[in-house]
Amino acid sequence: MNKVYLVGAGPGAPDLLTVRAVRLLGEADIVFHDALIPGEILDLAAKATKVPVGKRSGRHSTAQRFINKRLADAAARHPVVVRLKGGDPMLFGRAHEEIAFLNARNIPVEVVPGVTAALAASAELGVSLTQRLVSRSVVFVTPRTAAGAAPSGWEKAVAAADTAVLYMAAGEAERIRDELLRAGLSPQTPTAVAEDISLTTSAVSAGTLGELPQLAARSAGGPALVLVGKVFEALRQRYRPSTSGKVMSGTLPDRSARTASQSA
Repeated sequence: MNKVYLVGAGPGAPDLLTVRAVRLLGEADIVFHDALIPGEILDLAAKATKVPVGKRSGRHSTAQRFINKRLADAAARHPVVVRLKGGDPMLFGRAHEEIAFLNARNIPVEVVPGVTAALAASAELGVSLTQRLVSRSVVFVTPRTAAGAAPSGWEKAVAAADTAVLYMAAGEAERIRDELLRAGLSPQTPTAVAEDISLTTSAVSAGTLGELPQLAARSAGGPALVLVGKVFEALRQRYRPSTSGKVMSGTLPDRSARTASQSA
């Protein structure tokens, strides 16, 4: 039977894709992809028709109900349909809506995990999200909610955890800082903003929660995470912004050398 694959594209670097993801992209007849999927990853789907269906805050995007319908329509015509999602499909990716829609129509679905940005950031920065005697709990949250939705209580989850990674948060840094302070976090809580993780354009600025708006303001507009917790204390010295601007990718691990050694 024809099948729809919800495939995680990871944080952006093509060499962080899973082997299964690469194979399915090569076999795909059609690929419905998010807005921020790099061209190097889309190029792996050499024979597929590529359809952008991405969602970006404040910009024109495809409504979820139309994405669902297009996936079902494509599965009626193509043996291998790939829905390519940034990071991992099951984390802030609306995968449950697509799975439920396809299941209701008896269309087979398979999920292929991807490396989520939080784990890529942890690896690239060399900071474990859990450290003995420092952090025994980690929470992934997003402060963003759909129009008309009830408050999620995300700030309480952050306050209750030792380490927090906030997705889709850098654009509302002042509100997020204020809500976390009201939830009981100290303004001196170590905090960082990590942008374009795993890509050559990656950058990080680090300081305190009270400085979050200033840290986020240094972003160039790429996808960014807000990292909060004592485990990020060391980043305050390594990546604290200077007067000349944000710390750029030259201070991060040299991915070009790593890629060259892998392809040799």
